[in-house]
Amino acid sequence: MQSMRSLLVLVLFITGLTHAADNRTPTQTPASWVQPAPDAWPEVYLWKDTCNVYALRDGDAAVLVNLGDGDALEHLQEIGVKRVEWVLFTDHHRELCQGIGRLDRKQTQVAASKQEAELLETPNQFRKWRPTLADRFTVHGASYVRPSAAPIHVDRVLAADEVFTWRGREITCMSTPGHSPGGMTFALRKGDRACAFTGGLMHDGSRMSNWFDTEWDYGFAKGLDALLGSVEKVNGLNLDWAFPSQGPAIRDAHAQFQRYATKLAAFRPDYLRGYPVQNLTERKPDTFVKPTAIPQIVQVTPHLYKFSDLLAGKNFTIIIADSGRGLLLDCGIFPEGLLHSLIQQMKTHLGLKGIDAVWISHMHGDHFTLAAALKKHYGVKTWTLDRIVDPIENPTRYDYCALITSYRPEYEGLKIDRPIHDGEVIDWEGYKLHVDWMPGQTEFGNCLWLELDGKRIAFTGDNLFGDPSDPAQNGHEAVVARNSAIFEEGYFLGSRYLRDLKPDIVSGAHSVLMPNPTAFLERYHEWSKRIIAHYRELLPDSDYEYLFDPFWVRAYPYRVDLAVEETQTVQITVRNFRDRVQRHHIELKMPPGIQAEPKVLEGSVAAKSRQVFPVKLTIKDRAGISAGVQIVPFDISLDGKRYGELFDFIVLGRTATP
Repeated sequence: MQSMRSLLVLVLFITGLTHAADNRTPTQTPASWVQPAPDAWPEVYLWKDTCNVYALRDGDAAVLVNLGDGDALEHLQEIGVKRVEWVLFTDHHRELCQGIGRLDRKQTQVAASKQEAELLETPNQFRKWRPTLADRFTVHGASYVRPSAAPIHVDRVLAADEVFTWRGREITCMSTPGHSPGGMTFALRKGDRACAFTGGLMHDGSRMSNWFDTEWDYGFAKGLDALLGSVEKVNGLNLDWAFPSQGPAIRDAHAQFQRYATKLAAFRPDYLRGYPVQNLTERKPDTFVKPTAIPQIVQVTPHLYKFSDLLAGKNFTIIIADSGRGLLLDCGIFPEGLLHSLIQQMKTHLGLKGIDAVWISHMHGDHFTLAAALKKHYGVKTWTLDRIVDPIENPTRYDYCALITSYRPEYEGLKIDRPIHDGEVIDWEGYKLHVDWMPGQTEFGNCLWLELDGKRIAFTGDNLFGDPSDPAQNGHEAVVARNSAIFEEGYFLGSRYLRDLKPDIVSGAHSVLMPNPTAFLERYHEWSKRIIAHYRELLPDSDYEYLFDPFWVRAYPYRVDLAVEETQTVQITVRNFRDRVQRHHIELKMPPGIQAEPKVLEGSVAAKSRQVFPVKLTIKDRAGISAGVQIVPFDISLDGKRYGELFDFIVLGRTATP
């Protein structure tokens, strides 16, 4: 009996230890310096926290490449270092520099490239209360740079190909954008051997560090092409070792960079849009349509009209029933005066008596820039799927691409008159209008389809464009993570939906008509499977979505106005892409003068699900708050892995002085 009691006590003790280990906060995780390449590069040491921090040691002094959370500074004595003379930043990303406050700036200087220095020193310039399409470093208004919450002074700006000399060592500073706009690689040579501190250019296994830092435009591959160019440049160094900012040190780096360049080149054609985007507004003549008495409008079927090539690329399609009542399918990005003129001409020449509603295909503002005018002057109602309503009515609460405020900064949003449920069928003028959730380019999209003039016609927004008769085209629109566009719940579902719907005509937005689309839609769906395979191969996480999606921890609203109110509540969503329970530890790094309750979110999220946590923000010292927009990063750990300050939201605690 005594032995059984002893065994029980031992089991409970071990269980308690295991439970404690499973619930450790990030600061309790043991760490130590290691030498990643002790034979070839014994002077290089590695510390891991929010990123890889490298110490290049000479006696009791060191240069650090990146800083991470700053924990490494407390353990320098373990490798015989008494002082850090320089920190060289490969790029500006927060997880590489979030420990800057722990650095003794009287003893240690900071260096970075010119472009990254701008991002480090003036971070708040790159978060806008009212973003526009023209904002720097954004994808149609959604920022793709991730600067720190507070400015970081850069003591020395490093030029491309500059040789940084430190204690007899020559460190070549190579401009290697792609993972960041001004990313820099620091190369060392010793006889016939070479190594380099490569930042986020490549992860071990010839993979990407993540996707969202390389997505610089709306599917035109600006970031990807910069990355490819930098990979080829670094490949020319013939490296034996590469020391990246994330993941293991990279052995036989030259061969890995070669394989990586091959992978990226193979990925690029499927990443680019599946139609000749540059010719979208200069297509071959569409023989399927008939001219009308209005030069800007052509007839598709007896009751369906759209813009002619004179206004190709603009959003305007209309069904005119026998009664003369009209239903618009998107309406935007052309002058309001032209809208009024066209409505009068349609009344004269096409029998239009009035427009009942404008249906909005998805959340992007260019599809309803004229909806407010239609409501004001003609009493037109606005319809869309219920799950799309909030980004249309409250665009500043989101950090997505191409919201209405990016096109019309003065807009607060557009009131939706009729939210439609997924699968709802609307009886309108003798037609049955089927409205279904159809994701793809964004999760906030829907399809309206009906039987019209003997044809099944599907109105699909921006999900696909092109010429179905061209077997080289698969039609997919841009791949943009900042559209909220996970493939398995986006393009894959949407393309399968359209394939199974079997429409006779696909009427895309921007006046793109796609007749006889059966084979085209099959190619579209096959592409959706290929692009998933590409990202699974390129991204070094079995649940690739964590390295694709910039919203797996997000705040609603994204912009929190505390300039007048003393308190506001934000909803923090934590997403789990895994097929098992996920534990998280997320700290909100609040600016001075503002308190979050709770400040730390700790708990678990069930497999393949989301959980929402309310956080109350309170002004504690308004005079102590800096004027203008302030960045609030999330410092994230999942299941013991420290990600650092990946994502953010912004607050306005005190308006800037005019």
